[in-house]
Amino acid sequence: MPPPADIVKVAIEWPGAFPKLMEIDQKKPLSAIIKEVCDGWSLVNHEYYALQHADSSNFYITEKNRNEIKNGAILRLTTSPAQNAQQLHERIQSSSMDAKLEALKDLASYSRDVTFAQEFINLDGISLLTQMVESGTDFGDMLSFTLTAFVELMDHGIVSWDTFSVAFIKKIASYVNKFAADISILQRSLAILESMVLNSHELYQKVAQEITIGQLIPHLQGTDQEIQTYTIAVINALFLKAPDDKRQEMANILAQKQLRAIILTHVIRAQRAINNEMAHQLYVLQVLTFNLLEDRMMTKMDPQDQAQRDIIFELRRIAFDAESEPNNSSGSIEKRKSMYTRDYKKLGFINHVNPAMDFTQTPPGMLALDNMLYFAKHHQDAYIRIVLENSSREDKHECPFGRSSIELTKMLCEILKVGELPSETCNDFHPMFFTHDRSFEEFFCICIQLLNKTWKEMRATSEDFNKVMQVVKEQIMRALTTKPSSLDQFKSKLQNLSYTEILKIRQSERMNQEDFQSRPILELKEKIQPEILELIKQQRLNRLVEGTCFRKLNSRRRQDKFWYCRLSPNHKVLHYGDLEESPQGEVPHDSLQDKLPVADIKAVVTGKDCPHMKEKGALKQNKEVLELAFSILYDSNGQLNFIAPDKHEYCIWTDGLNALLGKDMMSDLTRNDLDTLLSMEIKLRLLDLENIQIPDAPPPIPKEPSNYDFVYDCN
Repeated sequence: MPPPADIVKVAIEWPGAFPKLMEIDQKKPLSAIIKEVCDGWSLVNHEYYALQHADSSNFYITEKNRNEIKNGAILRLTTSPAQNAQQLHERIQSSSMDAKLEALKDLASYSRDVTFAQEFINLDGISLLTQMVESGTDFGDMLSFTLTAFVELMDHGIVSWDTFSVAFIKKIASYVNKFAADISILQRSLAILESMVLNSHELYQKVAQEITIGQLIPHLQGTDQEIQTYTIAVINALFLKAPDDKRQEMANILAQKQLRAIILTHVIRAQRAINNEMAHQLYVLQVLTFNLLEDRMMTKMDPQDQAQRDIIFELRRIAFDAESEPNNSSGSIEKRKSMYTRDYKKLGFINHVNPAMDFTQTPPGMLALDNMLYFAKHHQDAYIRIVLENSSREDKHECPFGRSSIELTKMLCEILKVGELPSETCNDFHPMFFTHDRSFEEFFCICIQLLNKTWKEMRATSEDFNKVMQVVKEQIMRALTTKPSSLDQFKSKLQNLSYTEILKIRQSERMNQEDFQSRPILELKEKIQPEILELIKQQRLNRLVEGTCFRKLNSRRRQDKFWYCRLSPNHKVLHYGDLEESPQGEVPHDSLQDKLPVADIKAVVTGKDCPHMKEKGALKQNKEVLELAFSILYDSNGQLNFIAPDKHEYCIWTDGLNALLGKDMMSDLTRNDLDTLLSMEIKLRLLDLENIQIPDAPPPIPKEPSNYDFVYDCN
């Protein structure tokens, strides 16, 4: 007979005594259980004691988390969180340096536990730590442990960041320069600065006054990738929180300090792999840099603004410089207007009389005109060749440079998501954008030449404009997925993706997705579809049994917060628990502290319906995070919140959980897998192999014919 569900068998340790095997009744109050344990070892004042996990986490057991205790767990009887906090509060003020160092080391460890953190903060512990930092008397390991404890305590979100003094900020900022050689102090100082900037507008202003880009740059030139990551994170935070009018100014400073070139040399092209957190920070920097274009993208051209109209005149002058300018003394104004209209038509503007009207649509607004002028000035030969080549072509086959440039700029802004906030989970940075100070403009220059080439290959007319743009977008997207390391490499990738090659790829994809629509085939599909769905279901459940490492996201997006979740082999229980670092391979069930019976799961919700997406914060605003979020709701209003590492894992887990609950698997991945497997299975079943015996040995070679009169000589 199985033991009652409320009884958990555990071992409890106490220093200097043999461990005690005990059955814990989860219905009894925790204080009564602790009293029973204390009585067994003749310990008085049971209220001064508590239970904690005896693993590396050392987390306290409370009424809130006691349901996470599982059979076979090893617990430890220890001093209560309140007592422990009080003792450490006194010990870190010890006059003995050795005792103080040991106390700070313990504090840094215990502060990871929210139960202890709450008690220590109630004793005004944060203020004590900030005073110790401001005093400036601690150095080395002592300062390192102080800052570690501070970071861990603040990470729980109990105390507001707005409460810190300028003196504290100055001290932390000074450590960024002062302790460049001490990696641990530098890392924690950068982490604190990043959190201050991201969590408080008032602190952003103070930090921005204390720390300069020039002070941060040297840390990027080192060899420690973790320090480089934290440094770029601080720069990104300052960039993200800067007021709109200050952002361009900051971008100019970054350009002066050659940030891009330093990142390219010391990070992207360094002889080591780029980890996920660094890739994310580079992606954020890429997005923030491109977002500087948003202002021009959303600015309409003013047809009455002479300076803006002069840009169009300049485009005309560069293209048709060889042709003689009309002499003011000879020739009427009408004649000049007529010539300008003719030239604007050659330049491919929709409005030949007043091309300024072409730039009144946003997006791309004035950004398109900026790109055209950059192309005309920096790639003059290519610009003149494209314009003259198309102006001398038959009218029906000319590629309109003006209209193409405007639509292409709009497309590139969509591809690079100009104006959107960076995702919390995306790592999709492109090394080639770090190889040039004007990478977006150079990107445009390569793509406008591609567009002209594709137009010629398609022998397109003005009616085919949208078709050409679709092909060009496909060419660009396919080239970008290969992550070219430079703009030249991107250019060569596009050379290989000609219109003919795109047609071949499309034809191949169509053949692979061939769908038979005849009635017998549809009936066969219906017959074998349940088998395929069962196969997909088993694959999903097997993946849940293997488990997945999820990242814990908070206000600072710290890279060392991970947790792992996996399904038991019998599909009855979900095991999960925190990890110190991203695991290599599977994590064993017995190393995961917590479990959730599948029978207790009430529902699986996704996106905006998730409890952690309803909370206030940056994550709520982020579309990509919403698309990766899902939650398990279980008994007693319990919830287990997930943010999948990518769309594939999101589909695997939502499908697997729905399969466990007996619901349909509705993800895009399931639809794609079903289509692929159904197509393969049908093709196999339609092979005409009935009554055909496949021989074990090859057939014999036939005898030679008596004559060769049947042979036809092609010569």
